[in-house]
Amino acid sequence: MASPRLETYCCPNRDAATQLVMDFQPEVFCGVCIGSASVSLLLTILQLLPKKGQSLRKMSKASSSSTILLLISICDILGGLGVIVRSSIWLGFPGFIANISVVNGTDVWPSAFCVGSAMWIQLLYSAGFWWLFCYAVDSYLVVRRSAGLSTIVLYHMVTWGLAVMLCVEGIALLYYPSLSSCEKGLEHAIPHYITTYVPLLLVLVVNPILFRRTVSAVASLLKGRQGIYTENERRLGTEIQIRFFKIMLVFVICWSSNIINEILLFYLEMQPDINEMILKNIRSAALITWIIM
Repeated sequence: MASPRLETYCCPNRDAATQLVMDFQPEVFCGVCIGSASVSLLLTILQLLPKKGQSLRKMSKASSSSTILLLISICDILGGLGVIVRSSIWLGFPGFIANISVVNGTDVWPSAFCVGSAMWIQLLYSAGFWWLFCYAVDSYLVVRRSAGLSTIVLYHMVTWGLAVMLCVEGIALLYYPSLSSCEKGLEHAIPHYITTYVPLLLVLVVNPILFRRTVSAVASLLKGRQGIYTENERRLGTEIQIRFFKIMLVFVICWSSNIINEILLFYLEMQPDINEMILKNIRSAALITWIIM
């Protein structure tokens, strides 16, 4: 439901791979986007509600890691709202995106909404990726006792600075020098995809390493000066390890289909004719992962 391929929807001269997924059951796709985003929105809001016996005063004194998790949830909520609004407009007005074409000419408002909603969704989810990376860094620094109050300010600067910079740079490179010029060659599309997937791949590759180092540091810290690793301390270390594992498991399940789908579509985009019979299974896999994501 959140893919850099959606930015190419705004291009009047779309490539064959983008047109393939765009023409495949658009009502079903928009319905799935609305449904999955609504479920994600509901679950995220429920997760943010105060736990039983937890006071607002206690929540106000949350640690930096808890603050980062809150910001990740906020990014997810705002990004999900963007998906719901965009999909609702597309579902309610089927001809809205159809007006963005070389044949019909490009109307201003459909193009503005398409680009604006795409940037909103990409920016929020990209910021969520950067915050998740900062969460792994902060967890490690807290164990090493290197994190402080000023670190959150640094995280804000890194997260929003990089998210805005990569989003604007990717969109500018895709649509340069004008909206009608995008998708004319891979020199426009590839930089856009790179800037989009950098934070996602960073979390997939670096976060497990940081989490593993954090778990090892926690084990060393729990042994303390006596060099004893009690059952309670071992249980605490296991709980931390399981928590990190669940975070990465959910992340991989949610976003692996996006990477697989983009690889398949990029492969189809490189072919002279994507309608060849030999590419039937590739097309089917691309359409299936397009709906799943």
